[in-house]
Amino acid sequence: MSDALKHECGIAVIRLLKPLEFYKEKYGSAFYGVNKMYLLMEKQHNRGQDGAGFASIKLDTKPGERYISRVRSIAQQPIQDIFAQINQRINKEMVEHPEYVNDVAAQKKNIPYIGEVLLGHVRYGTFGKNSVESVHPFLRQNNWMHRNLIMAGNFNMTNVKELFANLITLGQHPKEYTDTITIMEKIGHFLDDAVSKIYKQVKKEGYNKMEASPLIAERLNVAKILKRAAKNWDGGYAMAGLIGHGDAFVLRDPAGIRPAYYYKDDEVVVIASERPVIQTVFNVKFEDVKELEPGHAIITKKSGAVSIKKILEPLERKSCSFERIYFSRGSDAEIYKERKMLGKLLMPKVLEAIDNDTKNTVFSYIPNTAETSFFGMIETAEAALNQKKTAAILEGQHSLSPEKVTEILEEHTRIEKIAIKDAKLRTFITEDSSRDDLVAHVYDITYGVIKPTDNLVIIDDSIVRGTTLKKSILKMLDRLGPKKIVVVSSAPQIRYPDCYGIDMANLESLIAFRAALELLKEAGNFGIVEEVYKKCIEQTDLDDKHVQNFVKEIYDPFTDEQISDKIAELLSPDNIKAEVKIIFQPVENLHKACPEHLGDWYFTGNYPTVGGNRVVNRAFINYYEGNKERAY
Repeated sequence: MSDALKHECGIAVIRLLKPLEFYKEKYGSAFYGVNKMYLLMEKQHNRGQDGAGFASIKLDTKPGERYISRVRSIAQQPIQDIFAQINQRINKEMVEHPEYVNDVAAQKKNIPYIGEVLLGHVRYGTFGKNSVESVHPFLRQNNWMHRNLIMAGNFNMTNVKELFANLITLGQHPKEYTDTITIMEKIGHFLDDAVSKIYKQVKKEGYNKMEASPLIAERLNVAKILKRAAKNWDGGYAMAGLIGHGDAFVLRDPAGIRPAYYYKDDEVVVIASERPVIQTVFNVKFEDVKELEPGHAIITKKSGAVSIKKILEPLERKSCSFERIYFSRGSDAEIYKERKMLGKLLMPKVLEAIDNDTKNTVFSYIPNTAETSFFGMIETAEAALNQKKTAAILEGQHSLSPEKVTEILEEHTRIEKIAIKDAKLRTFITEDSSRDDLVAHVYDITYGVIKPTDNLVIIDDSIVRGTTLKKSILKMLDRLGPKKIVVVSSAPQIRYPDCYGIDMANLESLIAFRAALELLKEAGNFGIVEEVYKKCIEQTDLDDKHVQNFVKEIYDPFTDEQISDKIAELLSPDNIKAEVKIIFQPVENLHKACPEHLGDWYFTGNYPTVGGNRVVNRAFINYYEGNKERAY
């Protein structure tokens, strides 16, 4: 509950389809694209606040003119920082050269960042590295315009080691062992190869080197390059790239794990990680923004021609449900409905936990992503209460006085804002000394609304590690003096690590895993742990497609309720007075709420790619051996 999870990342691509003069005339500024990119990135800041980057390409520049600009930041507010740098540079040029103000051609030639092709990225760093060199977009430079490659992505690969080895086999010497560099160099290799082949062909046709350049741009088959480069990728990704002469692409993984949406009209092509961001920034309708299908790429050529190409054969669709529960903006029409439904589906278990005593129960939520699920939960509570009222009135019929009817009708669900996060305090806690005492005060609470006879039901989107719940939230709620605290998670129990982008890389930090281990000890079955370890070790040399997830056997002996009750026991602080109950969403209800987004590997261990099983087994081996390394 309210554990700080991190996620990779948010992408935004803009391709202006008209000359910059068009935007100056219609919208009053040739910096229309830059301004829209700022909004796209700011509206996706929920997807990453450790760093931000921006890159742009100018089309049809003359030799000797700078056509690529890039700026990156790891400042405390990185999006604002990079656009402050951009604006300062633009304003400086305008002040020093007032003749540029109404001359779009001069602006394009002399001012950086203005351009027709733009790429933005926001990130959370999940590997403990947050230097500016780790911030996207990455740039692969070459004196040949067609061989320059700018890349940014929302992704994580499970088989970086294999992909890195492939580059070595190709004769490359990558400068870093990271998935971003590895992916960029893989695409770059096939880009170089394609450019060389086209050049040889046009040379045979009698064109000289200068004449060859526009023909290479025209004939370059981006889809074919991506097919060759992505053939062995295993992971979740929405990969964005710009090629120096002006081609652009976004490729989505074949299981649809990571999201990507696009909008196109006769002025602009825009791609982003979230649909409502495009709706808001470009003021377009829900149905105008399309989802990029899994395994497909949206490709915009330098000419402005736009196409959707199948790059990889789509797998069973497993778009990430946890992303929709927690990370994505709840203003998306579909996500809003899904989160409300998650709350509604939980309510029967909540009513059971409070013995249907809504009169003596206060309902609340931990801000802010759980608010929508809270609304759904309350709607169901109100519906149950209305049935109770109706039954009472019908039962009394002619014997009820007007006063009694009024009393029955006046009963309502008690909703209060109980916990308020002190964001400034959380920001202040940066080192471990006295951390626990400070963490306990990250939330403020509302006094005077809970009676000793009350239950307190509080919902959040998920419970991952449970650290904040144990060290802060339950202690704080207990001060209010309720007889029972019911903590509700709109997500199921998170039992398995992620390997596609969300920072849950090991098993031992997951409270559900720790609870299962405790239950095994109590049942005298802890030998299962060693058996699972041996099975995992036996699979280390198998091809990924033959690897099974044996970690499931840790959970198999127990029901969901047994694990939930053990989690409640593990997370209850010493000396807590209230009874603590923890309720998790059943997986089947998750599927009812998010029927189009069935990526549930966090909860079920059913990984959508073959690399996932290898990663979870490696995570278990690391746990057993006391190895703190990441599993991928």
